[in-house]
Amino acid sequence: MTDEERVRDLQRKLYRKAKEEETYRFYVLYDKVCLPYVLREAYRRVKANRGAPGVDGVTFKALEAEGEGEFIEAIRKELVERSYRPSPVKRVMIPKPSGKMRPLGIPTIKDRVVQTACKMIIEPIFEADFQESSYGFRPRRSAKDAVREIKEHLKAGREQVYDADLSSYFDTIPHGKLLILVGLRIADRQMLHLIKQWLKAPVEEDGNISGGKKQKTGTPQGGVISPLLANIYLNLVDKLVARMSGIPEDVRIVRYADDCAPRAYMNIYMYGATQEMRVGPSEPPYRRRLQTASSCAG
Repeated sequence: MTDEERVRDLQRKLYRKAKEEETYRFYVLYDKVCLPYVLREAYRRVKANRGAPGVDGVTFKALEAEGEGEFIEAIRKELVERSYRPSPVKRVMIPKPSGKMRPLGIPTIKDRVVQTACKMIIEPIFEADFQESSYGFRPRRSAKDAVREIKEHLKAGREQVYDADLSSYFDTIPHGKLLILVGLRIADRQMLHLIKQWLKAPVEEDGNISGGKKQKTGTPQGGVISPLLANIYLNLVDKLVARMSGIPEDVRIVRYADDCAPRAYMNIYMYGATQEMRVGPSEPPYRRRLQTASSCAG
């Protein structure tokens, strides 16, 4: 079996266990992040995505010259010895279509590899919990799938659309509440420690360091693990909406959070809704508006 096939086999087992037991907590996961084939596959995926170097300036070309196998083994050794510490995240500003600037966090290649390895292990566990109405940041799901479902609802005659936007979402995710949600499934303390380290990683911008251990909110846009963590928190919103009292039975929800061009907000489309309603916890702030079907169909 190839490394990719072995990883997928492991993921299927984790997914099945999580799906079969909705309240099961996984106590032994960190050792799987340290598996050589998991780290090799993580490196392969990070390399396939290319991307700019982080604060250390290390490029894939430099790693290829020095030896990729040695690089991966050095990461594994740090993880096994529990001496791994993430580097500061390099922040750059990129232009938005509106003309404004968007902050993007760039971890080092080493940190991207470890985050990818962690993501490959815990993602199938949370995939077992995610709602069918969620399309953003998920494997084998896309914006086109969300649009396809929206069109089906429109064809079915559900023409009133309620749109709720989460503003500054990535910057306002509360670490404490997020870790509680992660802990509902992940009981492995070393895995939780890894995630907490990434949330608390300092940010480097123009030679200045900010954030760090005192940071209580936010996860950097651009981090490999960030979209999954965002979805774990957004899944709470999905469940809250699905379980709200007083909502007509014909209401449907479709949610997509754009991973390719993050706009730091969430769209919730609730078909058939006629009244204004809260769609989640107090943070992050929400902007609500009622739309007509024609404004969403295009």
